[in-house]
Amino acid sequence: MKTFLTCLSSALLAASLLLAPAAHAGRSCDVKKTSAQTVERGLTLAAKTLEALNASGEKVVLLARAGQDLSKYGVRYSHLGLAWQQADGQGGTTWRVLHKLNECGTRNSSIYRQGLGDFFLDDLWRFEAAWLAPTPEVQARLLVLLEDPARAISLHHKPYSIVSYVWGRKYQQSNQWAIETLALALEPQVHSREQAQAWLQFKGYEPTTLQLGPLTRLGGRVTAANVAFDDHPNDKRFSDRIETVTVDSVFSWLQRAQMTPTGKTPTVIKL
Repeated sequence: MKTFLTCLSSALLAASLLLAPAAHAGRSCDVKKTSAQTVERGLTLAAKTLEALNASGEKVVLLARAGQDLSKYGVRYSHLGLAWQQADGQGGTTWRVLHKLNECGTRNSSIYRQGLGDFFLDDLWRFEAAWLAPTPEVQARLLVLLEDPARAISLHHKPYSIVSYVWGRKYQQSNQWAIETLALALEPQVHSREQAQAWLQFKGYEPTTLQLGPLTRLGGRVTAANVAFDDHPNDKRFSDRIETVTVDSVFSWLQRAQMTPTGKTPTVIKL
């Protein structure tokens, strides 16, 4: 384990498509110094996740982390990525994660391809990972998409709000990008965010409704560039019903829509 962690630490960020040290999603943007213990625990979680993924026989999974405490909203995981196994060029395999990150303090975002070490090397609220494997057919279609770098990021929309409206297109948060990209992989007729959202509605996806009080809603809009509510319909926004994409709702929908094998539940890795 120590050898793995040492090698993984030295290779951090090497596989990133873009390099922006202040990019985060599904976690607080508060600036704080990362401790050696945090790094060690993040890498240990990455190592345990890697071991479990390799033993699973899966090729593509939806991988989640817990970067923020969202328990008051009934949400356990904050951030979702698309993870897949690929050849490492040395006769073996490795796992990569494609996911969207917000540039803290701004409304901008970018798409990253990272290793598991990068994905979990963050100031996590809870050192816990969860992944859900789709059916072999869904995995196969996702794998084709993920191995096409240009197409895999084609639905990325740079303006970001952490609570973007599930059926809106003014902003796009990280979990929203992931599920819209899933639609792109599974439906050949999807070429735009509008078409992806129509497909998701047709397939019965239901967002999480966050019950936010007016002070929380208005305070967030004023104090954080990456929080906006102006894309939500007025009847929902002013009754403090914020409908957005969460990891928990995506996992539930995949099971309900039979896009995972019968009886399949998320695999949870804890430290």
